Amino acid sequence: MAMKLSFLAMLLCLLLASTPKAHASVFDVTSATYGAKPGSDVSTALAKAWSDACASPSASKVVVPSGTYKLKEANFRGPCKAPIEMQVQGTLQAPADASQLTRPDTWVGFQYIDMLTLSGGGTFDGQGALSWNQNDCHKNKNCKPIPVNLRFEFLTNSKVQDITSLNSKFFHMHVFRCNHTTFQQLTITAPDDSRNTDGIHIGASTGINITHAKIGTGDDCISIGDDSHEITVTDVTCGPGHGISIGSLGKYKDEKDVTGIIVKNCTLTNTDNGVRIKTFPDSPSPSTASGIHYEDIIMVNVSNPILVDQLYCPYTQCEQKPPSKVKISNVSFKNIKGSSFTPLAVKLVCTTGIPCENVELTDIDLTYGGDKGPLTSMCSNVKPTITGVIKGLGCATSSLAPLPLSKK
Repeated sequence: MAMKLSFLAMLLCLLLASTPKAHASVFDVTSATYGAKPGSDVSTALAKAWSDACASPSASKVVVPSGTYKLKEANFRGPCKAPIEMQVQGTLQAPADASQLTRPDTWVGFQYIDMLTLSGGGTFDGQGALSWNQNDCHKNKNCKPIPVNLRFEFLTNSKVQDITSLNSKFFHMHVFRCNHTTFQQLTITAPDDSRNTDGIHIGASTGINITHAKIGTGDDCISIGDDSHEITVTDVTCGPGHGISIGSLGKYKDEKDVTGIIVKNCTLTNTDNGVRIKTFPDSPSPSTASGIHYEDIIMVNVSNPILVDQLYCPYTQCEQKPPSKVKISNVSFKNIKGSSFTPLAVKLVCTTGIPCENVELTDIDLTYGGDKGPLTSMCSNVKPTITGVIKGLGCATSSLAPLPLSKK
């Protein structure tokens, strides 16, 4: 009897092993069902394909084949019944005129989805040049909303990989209320004079991993806003742009804390800043930024390689009444090498009355080849632990007095 049961179990295993694995159902927007064609607007076809795929009880895949397609706008909303992938192999082009969008702040959005994969090697072309010229947010606090290329909201256990975001009108990717989501093998591109074209902006999210990305824009390559936790950035090349930034923080009432940020193995080239923490000087509410660690970073001709700026005030659009109420603590800068475009290579300007605590500078090796003075550093309201740093970079000048507000 035992031998018979053993034989039956073995037979069952063989049958299972020989059964073909189920493949994801494919919903091709150019199929006869949906009728999309290169050169035409695929908004309706893509919406229908997404609706059918999202309703599938088994894993599904929406495919946009090679070619160039117009896309007026799209909002892909879950929850879906099973894991879903959108594979964009071609190029999707936004309207050049942002007024054509019914959602003024978003061109393509993904919302309330578990186990989404966005992939395919394709391009989301925001055609943003017209909007850059019309963007008056640098002088108008109440400027009109401008569309983000890709907005990700309330995603869990998802991946965005192997795609290009080109010439977004505003931020390229805006990540909000997402958990355990990875962004990898990305290319994000806009000219260095395109205003507010942040590569990836993260807010109110936990467990976000950004890796193997090439980002060059007119603003921060990556920016991390309040209520962000366990964010890891690795193997990113940044430039042109404003660097990799925490913040800006402290602008709005009741902002939440930022914790657990790791930036490692990144290269920044010809950027305005390198690794930066920035907070407004007139914070309406207290908050904290802690557990922030930068390691193994290469700087190439970067204007402000290491920067903590708690007097951040772009375009003078803030009440110039320091101090900031954002408490910064447990921050480390380790093994940061390369070249600075300016002689002031390390600048740690912390808030009066709430000094930065537990800040560490270790193995900082930056050079300056210009003629505007010797390589130097400045620290205000902070006493970092310094190891393996030449004298010029180890808080060569210090001050407890208020410093001029930073406007860049």
